[in-house]
This record gives sequence, C-alpha cells and structure tokens, in this order.
Amino acid sequence: MCASAVHAAGGDDILGIWNNQEKDAQLEIFRCAGKYCGKIVWIDKPLYSADEGQARTGLPRRDDNNPNPNLRSRPIIGLQIMTAFEFTGDFSWGGGKVYDPNNGKTYSGKMTLVSSDRLLLRGYVLFSLFGRTSTWTRVRP
Repeated sequence: MCASAVHAAGGDDILGIWNNQEKDAQLEIFRCAGKYCGKIVWIDKPLYSADEGQARTGLPRRDDNNPNPNLRSRPIIGLQIMTAFEFTGDFSWGGGKVYDPNNGKTYSGKMTLVSSDRLLLRGYVLFSLFGRTSTWTRVRP
C-alpha cells in the first residue's frame, strides 16, 4: 500500500509543514503562482537573547545576514526562503531557489520526496554535484 501511494506522487504531495534536518525550524511548503515555495513558520529561538546584544534582547529575530542591508529588518518567522520549484515528475521538484538566512546566501535547489513523510532538499551552486542535502520530516500536511 505504501509503495503505491508514493508511486502515485503528484506535485502537491510536498504541501504542508516540515521540520528541517536540525529540527530547529519548521517550514511550510505552499503553492505560489503555479509553482512551489516555502516559508519559515516556526524556529526554536524566535527572540534574541541577552548574550546577542542588550539592545535587541526579547525582540524577534531578523534576517541579519542578508547581503542586502535593506532586507535585514525582515522577521525570520514568515520569511520565504524557497521560490519557484516546479514538479518534474518522479517524486522530484527542481528549478527553484533556496535562501539560507544563516549565511545570507541563495542556492539553486531541488527536492525529492522519498516517502510521504521524508523530503530531501539539495541546495547547490552551479551543479547539484557541488552542494548539500538536508533531510526534512513532515510535521503535518
């Protein structure tokens, strides 16, 4: 039964809430302009702590590492970090971009649904050979 359910995978099968590999963030994958995007909906440390600067203690985390100074005030929660993924068949989505707020870099990306509750996200530069794969687990559809 499981194999046939995964075998019949369609583009919308990745919609829902996912834990990142470290389980310190949850991301929602949703449809946007006929493609698939993702945004941060939860992080384990949503507020700055006292050891990160007294002036910001208790304030919501921002996109501090963005290379564009005008975007550094964006809140992390709600930040869209995945854009323009297209379903390519064979349990795969590609052609998208992934922004990493931890380092402020944007990568090309592809995703593979390996089971109904496990998704591999690969971010790379130029060729997928030069990248890193992260395993996400589904929280809820």
